[in-house]
Amino acid sequence: MYYIGIDLGGTNIAVGLVNEEMKLVATKSTPTLTNRDINEIIKDMAETTLALIAEQGLTEADVAAIGIGSPGTVDGKNGVIIYSCNIPFNHTNIREAFKAYTSIPVYCGNDADVAALGEAYAGAAAGCDHAIMITLGTGVGGGVIVNKHIVAGFNGAGGELGHMVIEKDGAPCNCGRKGCWEAYSSATGLIRMTKEAMEKNKDSMMWKLAPTLDEVDGKTSFDAMKQGDETAKQVVDTYCDYLACGLLNIINIFQPEVLCLGGGVAKQGQFLIDLLMPRIEKERYSKDIPQTTIKPAILGNDAGIIGAAMLGK
Repeated sequence: MYYIGIDLGGTNIAVGLVNEEMKLVATKSTPTLTNRDINEIIKDMAETTLALIAEQGLTEADVAAIGIGSPGTVDGKNGVIIYSCNIPFNHTNIREAFKAYTSIPVYCGNDADVAALGEAYAGAAAGCDHAIMITLGTGVGGGVIVNKHIVAGFNGAGGELGHMVIEKDGAPCNCGRKGCWEAYSSATGLIRMTKEAMEKNKDSMMWKLAPTLDEVDGKTSFDAMKQGDETAKQVVDTYCDYLACGLLNIINIFQPEVLCLGGGVAKQGQFLIDLLMPRIEKERYSKDIPQTTIKPAILGNDAGIIGAAMLGK
């Protein structure tokens, strides 16, 4: 049997066919076009799915389940996307809507959660029952997997790890609070700190890498640090202090076997992890027992598709 995973994004709907070995066999995508009626978006999701199945020489009888990963708050038990700020879903029963197009069972979950599930089944945490994935992008996303199942709370809104406060009355966060981990450990937070440091030190090498502040990205400080720039090193050190603080909180609470890091900033790979580990080893609560391993996520954009497909496994 096969499984379908759908990664519902603000820009594209990515559909993938996954086999029983949790390998991605084929993909197909279509633009989301979020400024239109939700029924048109659902129709495109379903028709792209059916087209992919047909292109692979299969029938609906060959597919055990369809899983959908959506941004926002999702009621996975009842198949309802409760709210998504970037896609016009509001208490939308996606499971019922799909019945107009196919009899294949439909499941759904939050996109960060299903990406974590993908890494737990087939990625950096494969073989682990307890795993967590953190994505360091525009925000800080998180997914918690316990006994191979997503921990989403009683209302589907759990696992928002980026919105724990690590600096009371600190930097404002888009969620409305101040001092959230996301405000400091996202790529957005790193870019903010990089710009602040550059404005204070006009001699920093970072100005050569980003001649204007508009050109600063999540790599600027890391690239300059690797070339010996002291101001950049201070930025990276501060960033890693905040990132390690949040990671330690998560490790102390959940004690996962593997905690994997994904997203743009995590493309620094082992270099970033080597900077984090002394901070984590120094302050971790647990002693003299097996410890959480921190790894780079390895599935990239495929994690959301594979994880969504595994919702029905």
